[in-house]
Amino acid sequence: MSVPRLLHTAAELKAAIAETLAAKAAARSAGGDGAGERKPDGPLSLGLVPTMGALHTGHRAMMDAARAENDVVVATVFVNPLQFNDPEDLRRYPRTLEADLELLGDAGVDLVFAPEESEVYPGGPPLVRVSSGELGNRYEGASRPGHFDGVLTVVAKLLHYAAPTASPAVSPVRYRAYFGQKDAQQLALIRRMAADLGFDAEIKAVPVVRSADGLAESSRNVFLDPAHRRAAAVLSRALFALRDSVSAGSPPDLAGAVALVEAEPLVELDYFDIVDPQTLQPLGSADRPLEKPALALLAAQVGPVRLIDNLPLEIPRTG
Repeated sequence: MSVPRLLHTAAELKAAIAETLAAKAAARSAGGDGAGERKPDGPLSLGLVPTMGALHTGHRAMMDAARAENDVVVATVFVNPLQFNDPEDLRRYPRTLEADLELLGDAGVDLVFAPEESEVYPGGPPLVRVSSGELGNRYEGASRPGHFDGVLTVVAKLLHYAAPTASPAVSPVRYRAYFGQKDAQQLALIRRMAADLGFDAEIKAVPVVRSADGLAESSRNVFLDPAHRRAAAVLSRALFALRDSVSAGSPPDLAGAVALVEAEPLVELDYFDIVDPQTLQPLGSADRPLEKPALALLAAQVGPVRLIDNLPLEIPRTG
């Protein structure tokens, strides 16, 4: 297992990225092989994986994807206060940096940026933030006002911090950032922000990782007691049932999927809808099949934990 280099300031991170890329360029010019999907004589590449720590197998999948495609992999571990509506939720969010570093080392991550809050927000909470707009006011945004403004603000800063700087020895560098599909609305917003604000980073989605009972991996799952854990499995069962109805060419049985969740007494459903994957506009009708691929997404309160999940809905091929 390699030991990733731990960095605490943006200046340290910038210097370490430049140094590591220069070393990779020197090794390549001396005859080292290429890695990942790029050609050995193509540009060097850097993959960024932003996280809030408390890492699990879902995060590991993102690290593995970044490692497979890039010469240098940078992970960030920062519990962003701007995206928490409830101070108690922020206080109890698990912080497990030592264990996180073990997972990151095992995944072959090169650099880990774990700043203090004062490094990211040196003047306290920022007066100027990235607005998630109308897209950020639906679904999770409706339940957690301001949440996505906080997410986009910190992601914008992290993308800037880790952006590789061109130099005569290292130029150009392909830049990718990896985010989990489980946070589907967040992913759609980050893609839109990157496009609208001209970030020179390719936004890559990593599929949802599920446990054996179907529950989507989440850092919050640790707060579920055994009874609530069993109850939470109904969320994925409902999503899979909805997917099956669409795959069969039938109209999406959203009402049946909702009823399945609502029949579980330990689960309180917030929303369950079928949307366009890019715009999150509602799609589907109870009386006709879907006409294009869609995304089913839901959120529910399960005991002390708010859980979100989603599943792509592919229309059956014809002919």
